[in-house]
Amino acid sequence: MSEKTEKESGPRRGGAGWALVITSVAGFMAALDNLVVTTALPSIRKDLGGALDDLEWTVSAYTLTFAVLLMFGAALGDRFGRRRLFITGLTIFTAASAGAALAPGINALIAARAIQGVGAAIMMPLTLTLLTAAVPAAKRGTMYGIWGAVNGLAVASGPLIGGSLTEHVSWQWIFWLNVPLGLLTLPLARLRLNESYGTGAPLDLVGTLLASGGLFGIVYGLIRGNPDGWTSTTVLTGLIAGGVLLAGFVAHGMRGANPMLPMRLFRSRAFSAINAASLLMFVGMFGSIFLLSQFLQNVIGYSPTEAGLRMLPWTGMPMIAAPLAGFLSDRIGGRPVVATGLALQAVGLGWFAVILSPHVSYGAQLPALIVSGIGMGLYFAPAANLVMSSVRPSEQGIASGANNALREVGGALGIAVLASVFSARGGYGSAQAFVDGLAPALWVGAAAVAAAAASALLLPRRAPSARAGVAREGVRELVG
Repeated sequence: MSEKTEKESGPRRGGAGWALVITSVAGFMAALDNLVVTTALPSIRKDLGGALDDLEWTVSAYTLTFAVLLMFGAALGDRFGRRRLFITGLTIFTAASAGAALAPGINALIAARAIQGVGAAIMMPLTLTLLTAAVPAAKRGTMYGIWGAVNGLAVASGPLIGGSLTEHVSWQWIFWLNVPLGLLTLPLARLRLNESYGTGAPLDLVGTLLASGGLFGIVYGLIRGNPDGWTSTTVLTGLIAGGVLLAGFVAHGMRGANPMLPMRLFRSRAFSAINAASLLMFVGMFGSIFLLSQFLQNVIGYSPTEAGLRMLPWTGMPMIAAPLAGFLSDRIGGRPVVATGLALQAVGLGWFAVILSPHVSYGAQLPALIVSGIGMGLYFAPAANLVMSSVRPSEQGIASGANNALREVGGALGIAVLASVFSARGGYGSAQAFVDGLAPALWVGAAAVAAAAASALLLPRRAPSARAGVAREGVRELVG
């Protein structure tokens, strides 16, 4: 490490408290915008128009840019200064939030959401690095717990916050909410965080372009498949070109000098299994939430706030189940806990598909929501440790970034795939048409999460104490 880096990586003048506040607020904003839009979709569709594929893009434009640029954003921070890039990302995110609130039409909203994803991809991976550098080693466990709880709260409360703001103010305020938070956080970040640098490894522009283009082509083809026809030129071009570009990304990761995702990591059965499980989990979860939040409003007739509240047994359950998952994984290992959680999530989605009807009561829905929520909670806590323990400590940063990126990719793919099934079998024409499309879509989501459970069972058996020790070492390497 250079003398400059050593000096600028010293104790933070703002102290651990300010660093925790700044990074937690930024993480909350980025995590919240993953799901905050879902309960506002019917109102957005009413005000701005647009078909199902336009609604898909209001969510996928964010998750897709977030996913493909996340590792690139972390590399930019290491090379050009973490505080500088954190401020840059937060500025982009805040400005794009205002642009989304002011969007005059659906296309402008989608564009603003894509720019939001760019900002989130730059700032989000730097939050943990900046927090770690400001906190003494003895206090990091507590600070990580608070930081993680805030991010978990953002995911859990996203549908409720989105629904409440949409109903009581307007859907635009799900985006306006970010603006004062961003404007307050920006000067604090400038004044209270010191600059630091990473290794200065070369940026992987080729890998970023291949991954971005490939994923965009595939998601575009999936979203446009039903409206344009699966054999149309645009759809086939998107799917084929996307597949070719992703194949190029894999080849680049195998042969490139400094690829952002070295394919050698997938030689580890543990790394391949947990990442496959994460991808498939988010395919089923995001796609299902996207459609179920609309079902609760368009078919059952709940208000946006009521829909958000009624989804809490699913989205909020991880806040309760995560401590249990941590307790169990310390004693029996993460593999059975994650596999059980994913199996429960699959059962919950299948349960919902079985009881689905235009007049289903909330009492009938509740068990499916609770089972899905418990399953989600059992998955999240041990999954991070399994990722960390699947590679060498020196590769922890890349492994964590890859896992987070694959989760976001899974979310974008899940919305595209499940919405394609929905539009092929049903639509918005009537309550029965919506149910006719939603039921098979949920079965596809349940199948994806069941496949995730099967992938988790491929994880190698490992003693819990050894796994936990490797994971702790990996976390220190990642954030230190």
